Amino acid sequence: MRIWFNKTFSSITAVFNNLRQARVGQGVTIVSTHTNPAASVFLAADEAWHEPPGLVGAAYLDWCLNFCQQHRIDYFWPAKEAVLIVRHQADFAQVGTQVIAIASPETLTLLNHKGEFYRTVPFSVAAVMACIAVTDSNGFDQAVAELSQYHAALCVKPAVSVFGLGFRILDTQRDSITHLLDGVEYEIPLAELRAGMVHTPTFPELLVMEHLPGEEWSVDCAGRNGQLLCAIQRKKHPQAGYGQEIDNNAAIQGMVERLTVYYGLNGLFNIQFKANAAGEPRLLEINPRPSGGFGMACMAGVNLAEVFLQNLQGETLNIAPLRYGLRVSEVSTPVVLQPLS
Repeated sequence: MRIWFNKTFSSITAVFNNLRQARVGQGVTIVSTHTNPAASVFLAADEAWHEPPGLVGAAYLDWCLNFCQQHRIDYFWPAKEAVLIVRHQADFAQVGTQVIAIASPETLTLLNHKGEFYRTVPFSVAAVMACIAVTDSNGFDQAVAELSQYHAALCVKPAVSVFGLGFRILDTQRDSITHLLDGVEYEIPLAELRAGMVHTPTFPELLVMEHLPGEEWSVDCAGRNGQLLCAIQRKKHPQAGYGQEIDNNAAIQGMVERLTVYYGLNGLFNIQFKANAAGEPRLLEINPRPSGGFGMACMAGVNLAEVFLQNLQGETLNIAPLRYGLRVSEVSTPVVLQPLS
């Protein structure tokens, strides 16, 4: 089975390793492409090819179709231009390639816009934090005033973002020079943020939210067309260097099962949660891709990549019991990316 991953995040390496270890059919060949000829993902792939930089939209779609034909791709696992490629999966089927679509194009678009996602997820499926979307300074003031009545601390983040970029807790006590000198991360002085809006009174959608101070979970999942095959919870330690715990929180497991059904999730994906001040888990986001901690999750005794591939091939699943209570982590390893001459 030849599986192609186009340009994606470097954290996909653990997924490549687990796919190649999967006990399925005649085995797995990982084909990787990237615009960076020194991409670290090439080290974990069986075949590595350079993507032409700058291609987007219809031109990139045509290049992908030609690549599948030329390299006899059985399964295409898209990252770059995923929505466009999923929308055209019938074209890939005509050249003998099945696209691994994590969700429908409409759902992928929704998951990328946190504001719209939070507004539409039913409470009966999953609980989210209190949140108000704003696009101007007046709306920001009103959101802060309203949410402050019920929550001890507030935070903000852009409605469209990845890796938590732009997330900040609103600090009502200290100024930015104190943050700088004390090495404070992920916080921003409320007064200084508000002062900045004098020069930028309108802006793209910003989410003003209840700050969730409790425990945090990252859940790595294997699913097939809305059926959850297996989910592994990693509870993050509040202190860096203490690893993560393989956990079994019943409330989170229930929300993961319902979210998988409701959004028709498929393949390998990740769902994140954080607890509020009362210790109740709240949904943060659904990542329509494997997480950077995917390899740590599989230390629980189940290769999620193998589970998905076996189900994809129609094989009978025999999933081992998860090893709860483990503390897991990762270590970095020096490598040579490529010779320079």
